[in-house]
Amino acid sequence: MTTPATPMPTTTRSDEVVAKHKKYLWPSVTNYYQRPLVADRGEMQYLWDLEGRKYLDFFGGILTVSVGHCNPKVTTKINAQVNKLQHTSTLYPNEHIVALAEKIAQITPGNLQQSFFTSSGTEADEAAVLIARMATGSYDVVALRHAYSGSSAVAKAMTAHAPYRKSGVISVGISHAVNAYCYRCPLHLTYPSCEVACANDVENLIQTGTSGNIAAFIAEPIQGVGGFITPPKEYFKIVFKIVKKYGGLFISDEVQTGWGRTGKKWFGIEQWEVTPDILTSAKGLGNGVPIGLTVTTPEIASSFQGLNISTFGGNPVTSVAAKATIDFIEEENLLENAHSVGSYFRGKLEELQAKYALIGEVRGMGLMQALELVKDRKTKEPAPEATAQVMERARDNGLLIGKGGLFGNVLRLSPMLNISKADVDEGVRLLDKAFGEVRN
Repeated sequence: MTTPATPMPTTTRSDEVVAKHKKYLWPSVTNYYQRPLVADRGEMQYLWDLEGRKYLDFFGGILTVSVGHCNPKVTTKINAQVNKLQHTSTLYPNEHIVALAEKIAQITPGNLQQSFFTSSGTEADEAAVLIARMATGSYDVVALRHAYSGSSAVAKAMTAHAPYRKSGVISVGISHAVNAYCYRCPLHLTYPSCEVACANDVENLIQTGTSGNIAAFIAEPIQGVGGFITPPKEYFKIVFKIVKKYGGLFISDEVQTGWGRTGKKWFGIEQWEVTPDILTSAKGLGNGVPIGLTVTTPEIASSFQGLNISTFGGNPVTSVAAKATIDFIEEENLLENAHSVGSYFRGKLEELQAKYALIGEVRGMGLMQALELVKDRKTKEPAPEATAQVMERARDNGLLIGKGGLFGNVLRLSPMLNISKADVDEGVRLLDKAFGEVRN
């Protein structure tokens, strides 16, 4: 009797794309999942892969798709602009960059009135540091541990995660203070009895690790790649006073927290009642179109020395996309939706925490929520393997989520600002199923 031959596994279109990705792109370009997901199309809160599988997207291309995949209220305007005028550079003003800059001046806090546009958050942060050094005449910059600022040389130097700081990163003039990571307090204290001692480390660092006069302090209101680390409400007020004491400018890195993500307010730093000197952003501003923003006061903007251009910054197409995104957020009252649906979402995640001991902490704000997974709640030993399992199982169940944290043990959940409570119910149902399928 002849034994039937074992059928060869079918090669899918996704497999072919992944194989060419490995062949032609840098190996350092990281993909999620054991079998990377090859996206084919998107519609609002959903994505489909090349094989036609449908996913509820609760990560939005790293908090970038803010108002839905291919939102017709945005893409219709993009398409019309592409067919009219696609590019000129900043050497020629256009009405769309002016309209966007004017709108940003209207909604940003304080006297942040003048913008410089680029193509990414990395460039936005670089521009902020550059002009802060010009404006103050100082060189030293203070960043926070667990921060992430981007992929260029200076941005990597401001980043404080070992996996992003391999050979080639030189941190001249950049120092890192203790951050407000209450769940894993580096000072081994407990909030609120600690009296936010971590904030005072900024002053100690300035006194001992810098020249004593700093150009800037840069921080994310909620640390993104760090795992949505959310500080106590007093933290930035204390730090702001210290920064001013030593001549520095306060830079709020809103690449992930901007445009209503944290609920009720346009920008995360407004939740902490601090008005920055410079604000940077990207990601959600363009709903998927590459854009970077550095906005500051007229006084600081006028301190820029030498010539300055941006080939793609303020491109007519990206300006139209960003303005359309802001308009949609206003028209649909999404600042309030991010707050109300975000609060509902938070409650559902806390119910999961009560059900699964694997979830050590739930944190975040608005529609920027995280679950830190641990092997034991007492020791808080990170559980990166379980985190990877939950992500894989969630994907298999039809839910896309992100991860982060220094130890790779934090699930990041950031659905579109216009999702409903019904979407939250479905997302949590799929996430609950994923947790139930984790094997120790």
